[in-house]
Amino acid sequence: MNLDAALAFLAQDMAAPLDVAELALCLAQDEYPDLDVDAFLGEINAMAREARTYVRGSLEARVTGLCRYLFHELGFHGNTREYYDPANSYLHLVLERRTGIPISLSAVTMAISARVGLETAGVGLPGHFVVKAMNNGEEILFDPFHGGRFLTAVDCENLVRQVTGQEFVAGADTLQALPLGFMILRMLNNLKGIYLKGKDYARAIRVMERMVQLQPDDPGQRRDLGTSLLHAGQPGKAIDHLADYLAAFPKADDADVVRLLLKEARGYIADLN
Repeated sequence: MNLDAALAFLAQDMAAPLDVAELALCLAQDEYPDLDVDAFLGEINAMAREARTYVRGSLEARVTGLCRYLFHELGFHGNTREYYDPANSYLHLVLERRTGIPISLSAVTMAISARVGLETAGVGLPGHFVVKAMNNGEEILFDPFHGGRFLTAVDCENLVRQVTGQEFVAGADTLQALPLGFMILRMLNNLKGIYLKGKDYARAIRVMERMVQLQPDDPGQRRDLGTSLLHAGQPGKAIDHLADYLAAFPKADDADVVRLLLKEARGYIADLN
């Protein structure tokens, strides 16, 4: 997979039918350039061949079988002790360690499902991520982070309240399938938050550059990238991103702050000349 081309394709159609596993593994190569994508895809394919014996019968039986295979036989589980470890967001490490966060475990689940003929999609709840299996109008929500437990609408509301402390109304609109492009953005956003919190601007910049590829018309992404570039000592690269944000939102609540950052970036460049 040519990652740049794939992200450009998703930018045009966020629901483009790409393989979530291959896409996530290619993204992981940004951090792990020696990662053998084909080897890990081969591992996923081997898992899928084994999973087929578990995924039979009604939709409920197939989802139950898949969850038994992934979360009991293979031991995939949520990493509650080190939830904010960036390793939880890199698919090859999730496969190796059998642990991850909700969205990365959902990606594994969706990748296996696609290979055994079980239609699934990600559902992005506030503060949590789950999977929905579908067949002829029937839907089953389940939670890979918690061993594949089935979820009702009320369960989803309680889960969001527990994780975020906010009220949430589960319905057809809030439980709809999330297009792949937005799922990838959410995965990248997790890494962005982790790296920015640790002031690891080099890694944060690399992640945000991918996010800008997916959402080239989102000025907010450009603002964040420009700010991080400035913090990383790259004021020349920061200027266009910050200026584009101000051009799009000259009266934004943070416009004055961004103007100061832009002035600072231009000042650095002027001093160099």
